[in-house]
Amino acid sequence: MISRSLGPEFGGSIGLMFFLAKVCACGEYVLGLVEAILDVFGADPDSSGGLQVLPQGYWYNLLYSTVVLLLCLVVCLVGAHIYSRTAFFILVLITISLLSIFISSVIVKPREFFITHHGSGNQTAHFNASYTGFNASTLRNNLGPGYTLDYSTNTVMSFASVFAVLFTSCTGIMAGANMSGDLKTPSVSIPKGTITAVLYTFIIYVLLFILVSATSDRTLLIEDYGFLQKINIWSPFVTIGIYCSALSAAMCAMIGASRILHALALDDLFGLPLAPATITSKSGNPWVAVLYTWGLAQCVVFAGQLNSIASLVTVFYLLAYAAVDLACLALEWASAPNFRPTFQLFSWHTCLLGIVSCLAMMFIINPVYSSGSVVILLLLLLFLHYRSPTSSWGYVSQALIFHQVRKYLLMLDVRKDHVKFWRPQVLLMVANPRSSCQLIQFVNQLKKGGLFVLGHVQLGDLDILPSDPVQQQYNFWLRLVDKLGVKAFVDLTLSPSVRQGTQHLLRITGLGGMKPNTLVLGFYDSCTPEDFFLQDSAFCDSSMRRATEDEFNFGVDLPSLQAHFPPVRHVESPRWLSPEEYVGILSDAIKMSKNVCLARYFFQLEGEGKDSKVDGSERTIDVWPLNLLQPCSREYQDVCSLFLLQMACVLNMSNKWRRAQMRIFLNVETESSDQGWVVNEETFRELLRKLRIRASIKIVPWDSVLKHHVHLNEEPPQALSEDFLCAVNCMLTEHSSQAAVRFLYLPRPPAHHSQSQQYLSHVEAVTNSLGPTLLIHGVTPVTYTEL
Repeated sequence: MISRSLGPEFGGSIGLMFFLAKVCACGEYVLGLVEAILDVFGADPDSSGGLQVLPQGYWYNLLYSTVVLLLCLVVCLVGAHIYSRTAFFILVLITISLLSIFISSVIVKPREFFITHHGSGNQTAHFNASYTGFNASTLRNNLGPGYTLDYSTNTVMSFASVFAVLFTSCTGIMAGANMSGDLKTPSVSIPKGTITAVLYTFIIYVLLFILVSATSDRTLLIEDYGFLQKINIWSPFVTIGIYCSALSAAMCAMIGASRILHALALDDLFGLPLAPATITSKSGNPWVAVLYTWGLAQCVVFAGQLNSIASLVTVFYLLAYAAVDLACLALEWASAPNFRPTFQLFSWHTCLLGIVSCLAMMFIINPVYSSGSVVILLLLLLFLHYRSPTSSWGYVSQALIFHQVRKYLLMLDVRKDHVKFWRPQVLLMVANPRSSCQLIQFVNQLKKGGLFVLGHVQLGDLDILPSDPVQQQYNFWLRLVDKLGVKAFVDLTLSPSVRQGTQHLLRITGLGGMKPNTLVLGFYDSCTPEDFFLQDSAFCDSSMRRATEDEFNFGVDLPSLQAHFPPVRHVESPRWLSPEEYVGILSDAIKMSKNVCLARYFFQLEGEGKDSKVDGSERTIDVWPLNLLQPCSREYQDVCSLFLLQMACVLNMSNKWRRAQMRIFLNVETESSDQGWVVNEETFRELLRKLRIRASIKIVPWDSVLKHHVHLNEEPPQALSEDFLCAVNCMLTEHSSQAAVRFLYLPRPPAHHSQSQQYLSHVEAVTNSLGPTLLIHGVTPVTYTEL
C-alpha cells in the first residue's frame, strides 16, 4: 500500500521495518503465552498454585516458546482460512473470559494475598496484597503513576516502558490490511473491521482499567501480573482467555508478517535474498514466506523476557504507522483527484497529528532504538533508491512536485523579470540526435540553471494522418535525455515545414515565466554528419550487455532507441529545409525577440559526456565581440556584443569549463591616424571590471584584413569580397586555432529571402575549418551596471 502511494523506496524500506515489527511482535506474544503457562504449570515456588509440573529456566522457556511457534507455524502453513475459523472460535472464548472478569468484580468478596519473589542470590521479597472489591479509596490510591521495580526484569518502570508494553496490545489495527489479499471485498471489509475492532478494544481496555484500579490495591497490581486469575469466580476462565488471546495474536502476527514479506518479494525490491518468498501453494498461501517469518521469530524468542523486547516492537510499529499517516498526508496535499477516501472524518490535520504523535512517542519510549530505526530506514531508502528499478505504480512525489511547481509557476511573474537575474533559457532544435549529441551536451553546460528544451519538428499534416505520430516519440526522446545525462525537457511538434514548426515551438514551449529566450540551431553547411551513437559507449552493444536485465526503461531499450532515430544524412541526401527557410527561421526568432545561436563543428568537441572528468584547465574560450562581417562597425558595447560576452562567461562558470581560460580579442586599426582604439581598449577593460568578467584581452591589428574590403560605403552583405572573407578566416585561424570553442558575432539576417544564400556563404567562409564555433546574435539586454 505504501509502495503504491509513496513509491518503492518508501514502501520497500517501511515494509521491511513493518515486517520486522510483526516478527518481533510474534516472538513477544509467544513469550507472553509461555509466561502465562508457566505461571500456572511452572514448577517454581513463585507459581500461583496449579499443577507445577513444567520445569523452568532460560532453556526450558526457549523450548516451550519453540513448541508454541511450531503450533503457529502449522496453522499458518495450512492457510489463512484455517486461521480465520480459529480466530472466530478464539474470539468467543476471549469474550467469555472477559465476561467472567466483569461478573467476578461484583460476586467475589474482598481477599488478602501473600506474594513471594526470589531475587538474586538467596534474597526473598514478601508482599501483602489485597483485593478490596469496588472501593473509592482504592481507586483514589491507584490514580497516580507510582512507577516501581518490575519483578520480571528487575528494572524500574516508567511511562515510556509501560506504554511500550501496552501499545503492543493495540497493533492489530493493521491486521485487516495485512490480509487484504485473502478478503473478498477488502475495500469494504477493512474499514468496517478495523474501526469496529478499534472501538471494541478501546471500550474493553477502558472498562478493565477502571475495574482493576477500583478493586485491587497497588501492591497486587505491581507484584502479581496474573492477579486476575486469583480474583475470578473460576480461575481457568482467565487462564483460557490469556492463552487464547496470546496464541491468536502470535498467529495473526505470523500471518501478517508473511504476507508483507511475500509482497516485498513480489515487487522484487531486495532481489535474490527474498526471491524464494514469492513461492505459494496451489491455494495461494505463501508458505516460504511463512517459513522465513517463523525462522526470524524463533530468533526473537532468544530474548527470553517479554518486557525486554516490547520497546523495540513498539518503536517499529510506531514508525510503520507514521509512514501510513505520511502516505495519506502526501496524497491529501498532492490534491490528486483520484484520492477520494471513503472515511468521511479524514483530513490532513489528523494525518499530521498522527505522524507527530508517533514520532514523539518513539523517542520518548527509547531514543536509542528510535534513532537506530530511523537510521536503518534511511539506509534502506538509499539502497532501494539506487537499486530498485523505476516502477509503473505511480509516485506521490510526482503529484506533490506538480502541485508545488504549478503554484510557483503562478508566482513566477514575467512582469517582475529583471536583467540582474537573467539566465539563458535555451530551445535547441535537433533534426537527428545521432549527429547532435555533442551539441546537446554542450548546451547543457551553457544553460546555467535555466530552461533547456530539445525541440524537434516532425514533417506532416495531421489532417491526412489517422493519429498524431508525435505522441509515440516522446518516450524515445526522453530515453535519449536519460542516456546523455542532460537536464532537458523535450518538446515535439507536427508541422508541414520546419520553419512553421520552429515558430510553434518558439511561441508555445515553456510555461509562465519559464519560456525560451534563446534559439540554438546547428549550422547549415555541406559537412558530412558523424554518427555519435557509434562512438559513445553508452549507445554500444557492449554497454547494453552490461545493463541489468531488470532495468526499467519505460518500454524503450537500447536497440529500440537506436532503431527509432534514422541514420545520419549522406552528402547526396536531400535536405529537410532550404537556405531561405533556414535564414527565415533566424529572422523569425529575432522578430520574436529571441536570441539566436548557430553552432558549427561541435561534433569535434570532446569531453562533454556525463562521465567525462574534464575540468577545463587545458581549455581556452575565445571571444570575438566585434561584428567581423561589418568592418565599418567599431562598437564593442552594443547589445549583441554584450550578450556574446555574457554567454561566454556563463560557459566559463559551468563545471566542465570552470578552469578554462577566457580570451577576448579586440580588432584595431593600428595604422590609422585615429588612435582612438587605445581609449576604446581602456573603456573595454573598465567594462569587464564592472561586469566582473575574468578574461585576458588580446589586441589584434587587422589593417591587412581591411585592405581587402574595398567597398566601405556599401552595406553588407554585397560589399564582402571572397578575399576579405578569406582574410578574416585566416585571422581567426591564426589566433584561435587552439581554442576549445569560439564565440563570434553573428550579423543580423538579411531582410529579403533572395540574399539568404549569400548570407550563409559569408558566414560559412568566415568559420571554415575553425573547430567548434558558436555564432551569436543577441537581442536581449543581459548586463546591468547601475544600482
